[in-house]
Amino acid sequence: MQIRKGKVYIVGAGPGDWKLISVKGLEAIKNAEVIVYDFLSSKALLRFARSKTEIICAGKSDGLHIMEQGSINRLIYNKARHGRIVVRLKGGDPFLFSRGIEEALYLKRKGIDFEIIPGVTSAFAAPESFGIPLSRKGKYSSVAVLAGRKSNKADLDAPLCDTLVYLMGVANIKNIVKAVLKSGRDKLTPCAFIEKATTNDERIITGNLSNIIDKAYEYSVKPPAVLVIGQVVKYGKRLIPKKYRN
Repeated sequence: MQIRKGKVYIVGAGPGDWKLISVKGLEAIKNAEVIVYDFLSSKALLRFARSKTEIICAGKSDGLHIMEQGSINRLIYNKARHGRIVVRLKGGDPFLFSRGIEEALYLKRKGIDFEIIPGVTSAFAAPESFGIPLSRKGKYSSVAVLAGRKSNKADLDAPLCDTLVYLMGVANIKNIVKAVLKSGRDKLTPCAFIEKATTNDERIITGNLSNIIDKAYEYSVKPPAVLVIGQVVKYGKRLIPKKYRN
């Protein structure tokens, strides 16, 4: 008897609103026999799973891990090698400041079939949901998406792009602002912290490089939150509803 081969789908769940998942990602969830999900992926998506689907929380979010990465790698491998269809559901996009690439490489080494299904990253969805474009033709043509922290305590990156977008930067806001000012930016450069983007609890805190640290503390900004720095933030101030303004 031929043994059925399993497969792993590494799926980006999007930034928060479950409706922002791709059609292909939702189809994978509906067909999955095992779903391994992170805290940052929308739990609302799990209702589309079949009643017999095994659902496992890997518990990865900012600073909190129920399962270490090595354990997750082995888990999805073991489920797939026994012939099961596995969805590894990750918040945002699985290859942007995520460890989806490590999972894919592990499966590749083990000879397990897998597929990457991209997701909408909060780096784009958060500012856009509040009317902030990351670029504008003829004015702002360069964008950098950056990690707001580094594990080796090295200086943070602050390239001379028109727009900077920092993920995972709430706890490290002081060092981010220090790096950006050191790169030569004016202290009045507009900034916006966007918290829990595309969810019912979303909000935006605006300011500039001289006061965004104080505002982050004043309004108790919590992760997940995206920090946008650049003149593009001004467009959001024109477009966002007054109820969201600080």
